[in-house]
Amino acid sequence: MGRLSKPNLIEAAVWFLIAAIFFAYTFEFNQPIEIYKFGATAWPRVIVVLLFVATAGNLYYQYVHGSAPQPGRVGMIETEEADYSDWSTRLKMGAVLLTPFLFAWLLKPVGIYFAAPFFIAAIIWLFGERRWRAILYTTLVIYVIFLVLFLVLLNAPLPQGNMSPFYDYSDWILRLNTNLKNLW
Repeated sequence: MGRLSKPNLIEAAVWFLIAAIFFAYTFEFNQPIEIYKFGATAWPRVIVVLLFVATAGNLYYQYVHGSAPQPGRVGMIETEEADYSDWSTRLKMGAVLLTPFLFAWLLKPVGIYFAAPFFIAAIIWLFGERRWRAILYTTLVIYVIFLVLFLVLLNAPLPQGNMSPFYDYSDWILRLNTNLKNLW
């Protein structure tokens, strides 16, 4: 079986089982929706299929490369232990854990359309990227993908905020989306 170990197979079996259960459960709410032509189960099934593909890809990767530490691989080497005695490491870990809570707390007054790029950039910076151009370009790409996914593909309502300049920005984004859709 190549470089697959028993834990690799167990992990893959659990993820395949989860994907199969979720896919089977989508037949429970398979109903048409008048504003979305693919029905209520389209996006949950896409996510489940992506979970299946990711699990298969991980299993294939483990088959080809195994679990041995590899140069350039992201993550910690299995024999290396994290050192949490340094206060800066603890502070950074705390900031990474608290940033999503701050983001969620700001959603009502600020709105997701304004807060999302700052959240994305903050997380990238907290994970160690210091090149401002890389942070800017990555944030821009993720934000555009986010907008296309939620505004164009899903047509999902998101929190707009209720404070004046932030609400105005959200309103501008939504009007721009409406105008672009009217062009089609």
